[in-house]
Amino acid sequence: MEILISAERIQQRVGELARQIAADYHGRPVTIVGVLTGCLMFLADLVRHLDLALRIDLIQASSYRGAVTTPGALRIQPELVPDVAGRDVLLLDDILDTGQTLAYLVKHLEGLGAASVKVAVLLRKTGRQQLPVQPDYCGFDIPDAFVVGYGLDFNDEYRHLPHIAVLPTQGGVP
Repeated sequence: MEILISAERIQQRVGELARQIAADYHGRPVTIVGVLTGCLMFLADLVRHLDLALRIDLIQASSYRGAVTTPGALRIQPELVPDVAGRDVLLLDDILDTGQTLAYLVKHLEGLGAASVKVAVLLRKTGRQQLPVQPDYCGFDIPDAFVVGYGLDFNDEYRHLPHIAVLPTQGGVP
């Protein structure tokens, strides 16, 4: 697979994002809500850099299931919805693709009474956005390719890779 972003560059950028987030939330507690499952690597590395009063919650929302590379219907696991009433929330996801998942989750968290909702993504895919979601923090802009690694998967594989790689296609399908 072609490595798009090296493990070293990812770690460097996560540290830079953490410094920016820490400065923005200085003196205020924050609830980080990670979108399962792709955010796990990013979440773990980011919070280790943060010297903030924080809570960590997880929510499962997915439009990619199985061996597909195009989004389907968005599904939210309601039993994992965190209590965010009155809290400053940082919604953390691995990738901003069409924007549907993040737009829905921002509205959902605001509806649950969050004091504020900001969005952080590791990757923003260019040319795919259908809804006007602008992340407050973005690690990397990437081309419109199906990528895996550092939490991102294809059919629940490749999440463990320490880098971001482009999944090769065979007959037009990864």
